[in-house]
Amino acid sequence: MKILIADSLGIVRQGLRVLLEKQDDMEVIGEAQDGRATVRLAKELLPDVIITDIKMPDLDGIRATQLIRRHIPDARIIALSRYHSNYLVIEMLRAGALGYVLKSCLFDELIMAIRTVMKNQRYLSPQVADVLVENYIKHPTTMQDNPLHTLTDRERQIVHLLAEGRSTKQVGSHLGISPKTADANRRHIMKKLRICSLAELTKYAIREGLTSVEV
Repeated sequence: MKILIADSLGIVRQGLRVLLEKQDDMEVIGEAQDGRATVRLAKELLPDVIITDIKMPDLDGIRATQLIRRHIPDARIIALSRYHSNYLVIEMLRAGALGYVLKSCLFDELIMAIRTVMKNQRYLSPQVADVLVENYIKHPTTMQDNPLHTLTDRERQIVHLLAEGRSTKQVGSHLGISPKTADANRRHIMKKLRICSLAELTKYAIREGLTSVEV
């Protein structure tokens, strides 16, 4: 099985490569440190399985998964993430991922996930599956009505930057838009999410896994 690893941290990629290549039937054929490189290498190398983090620079794992599946409809993608919020799990699955594994799991679980998706079957870490089921039972309509699902890729990126503490001027500079446009986008996003302050927006982004900032 030819495997592509995508993670922004070199030590994670290196560790996964060492462990995966101890398997007689697995070979790591490429590594990517951001979303755009992941898409490019997926199209060039055509791996059997792609293991990708969600929080990556330039292009996140959700968008990268969407683009890969657009070019390679039968791509087998596993999200390997530290986050298990409903939003991230659902968005990765909607994007086309077959698996979702937590970084806190043991390596044997990742191997199980790889072998499962190779059969074109889904694999979710038990903790991820439990959270999804529990939330669906308690809030059967809330999961689908979550306003986060209405955010565009650009709007999610703006939320991420604001949660990191960037000003609207810095957000505008980073995205190549004017401060006025960035501020208008911020107000529109907060209205969508029914949030009244930047502090509340930051807490919301952390809770939903839109940023890795710790509080």
